[in-house]
Amino acid sequence: MAPGRRGAGSGGVYARGLRYLRARWRVLGRLGGWSVLETAQTFLTGYAPAHALDEGFLAGRPGTGLVWLGVAGLGVLVGAYGTVRVYAAVAALVEPLRDALVRRVVGRGVREADAGALSGLTQQVEIARDTFAGLVMVSRSFVFTAVGAVVGLASLDPLLLLVVGPPLAAGLGLFAATLRPLARRQGEFLVADEALADGLGRVCPGLRDITAAGAEERVAADAGRLVDREQRAAYALAHWSVLRVASLALGGQLPIVLLLVCAPWLLSRGVTAGALVGALAYVTQSLLPALHNLVHGLGTSGSRLVVVLRRLVREPTPESEPSPVAHADTDEPNAHPEHASSTPPSRGTDGCRPAEPPAVPALRLTSLTFAYGPAATPVVDQLDLTLADGAHLAVVGPSGIGKSTLTALVAGLLRPTAGEIRLCGYPVPSPGAAARRVLIPQEAYVHTGTLAENLAHLRSGPVPEKELLAAAEAVGLTPLLEALGGPEASVDPAALSAGERQLVALARAYLSPAPLVLLDEATCHLDPRAEERAERAFAERPGTTLVVVAHRISSARRAGHVLLMDGPRTAYGTHDELVRESPAYQQLVGGWTAVPPKTLVSGSEPALPLRDPDRVDAVAGPGLAGDRGHVVAHGPVGQVQASRDLRDGGPLGREG
Repeated sequence: MAPGRRGAGSGGVYARGLRYLRARWRVLGRLGGWSVLETAQTFLTGYAPAHALDEGFLAGRPGTGLVWLGVAGLGVLVGAYGTVRVYAAVAALVEPLRDALVRRVVGRGVREADAGALSGLTQQVEIARDTFAGLVMVSRSFVFTAVGAVVGLASLDPLLLLVVGPPLAAGLGLFAATLRPLARRQGEFLVADEALADGLGRVCPGLRDITAAGAEERVAADAGRLVDREQRAAYALAHWSVLRVASLALGGQLPIVLLLVCAPWLLSRGVTAGALVGALAYVTQSLLPALHNLVHGLGTSGSRLVVVLRRLVREPTPESEPSPVAHADTDEPNAHPEHASSTPPSRGTDGCRPAEPPAVPALRLTSLTFAYGPAATPVVDQLDLTLADGAHLAVVGPSGIGKSTLTALVAGLLRPTAGEIRLCGYPVPSPGAAARRVLIPQEAYVHTGTLAENLAHLRSGPVPEKELLAAAEAVGLTPLLEALGGPEASVDPAALSAGERQLVALARAYLSPAPLVLLDEATCHLDPRAEERAERAFAERPGTTLVVVAHRISSARRAGHVLLMDGPRTAYGTHDELVRESPAYQQLVGGWTAVPPKTLVSGSEPALPLRDPDRVDAVAGPGLAGDRGHVVAHGPVGQVQASRDLRDGGPLGREG
């Protein structure tokens, strides 16, 4: 926002504030009337001790001195009573403001279906009320305290006012001159701080999504800009705060020094010792605390009040800035510096193949090594693997050996300890690679909304209903789609079985533009017949390379090649080749048992135990950040590295 608009916004808030106060002049009059009692207390703070010394203790009349001190004590009681009445008047001034803001916020929420209305009602309105009350108390206290102190100094001796008055006026003048720019800097800092907190609040829950999208550098750059912006605002605020401190020192502390330095001159001009002590009491006990509260109250709370009120009345703020996650949502491959010339993927018959030869492998692993810690035994050790475009690979092995870890590495959820991963020619992790793969872990994610919204979650634009129905038919979702009432039917995730959620996730992945599909036990809740249908659908999808973490022997038989992960006995080949040549694979196949065909129900069980200990569950949601949703499963955050991942695993040797 231009500076002129910013000024206009603040001016609008100030104009509304003045109209609000003018409409409540009776309350202001009552507030001023009760504040006079505090003025009397301030007046007696210096006047009574001065006379107690001059007319009592220094004159040899302690009784008179005690009487004057009693008068000072009486002034404290009167001031306390006035303060109690002041709070009631402040409440009468502040509560109507809160009520008006609540009506405005609620009205906006009802009219505009504003999702932030509840937050505005419960937080910002309360901040506005409390801050406004504090400002009223601070401003009123300074005005009436200053009046009482000035009248008291003049009553004791005009020379005292000559010493105290000029630095006090200079300090107030300096503070007044810096008030508007200081408030503007404070407002900029507050909004920058809130923008950073909001950005990080959106980024942190989606860290795994961002990793899956290969958007770490982009999100870090956006977050870095927010951090730099807050730092600049903090530096600017600190520079102006120096002047605020200077005004406090000039108006509140310099008079103390001048009174002490000028004491001999004042005494020689007839100022009494009691009057000098009274002047010091005025400055130290009344003026300095009141000025301190005024400077810090208006300098901090005032600008916060303006920022909050501007938001509540829906005036634009110059500091609005998109969240870093908002940038990550697009996941444009061009955003990565290594792929400035890349374009968004378009799945077709060519898959990962470029327009001109030579052909690019769909997936290439070179000396891939990964361990969950510097001293841990590698879960994947020096693995080399190349998958041509359109290949169909099944990954098998004992539970805990690292199959899900491998898919997480390929998806970019984990970074390899050593070696290189390239997906369609793009290094992993990177935006280009993330845009060309879709990972479906075991726990399928379905969000509240229509079935069509769930299925089109990975697409950048609307999906024709004909295409939705074709995808549903391909993976076996059609019976559920019809039972729910069609693509536009609402979906209650809690009402779906685990198998039904997996079918929704499979159809969603089928509709995605990604040419590499990673099924990490994504069909474990389906019966063998439904599993076969889903896997064949992806295998026959044009331009698709399929990697399946298998939990049934039938998946391995359907695949063109099988990767056996079994520590030093790692092997690669077709199913028939491994049955003939790999004792470890023979043993694994012998342990597989068939599951009788069933209809699709949530209780259908796989042949082998699920949930590998090295499970990596990607987090996804309706607003998946940084990847357009190319992770379609949901699991708790914080399980990427679990100590049990190495319980049964051994080193994975080079492909043999």
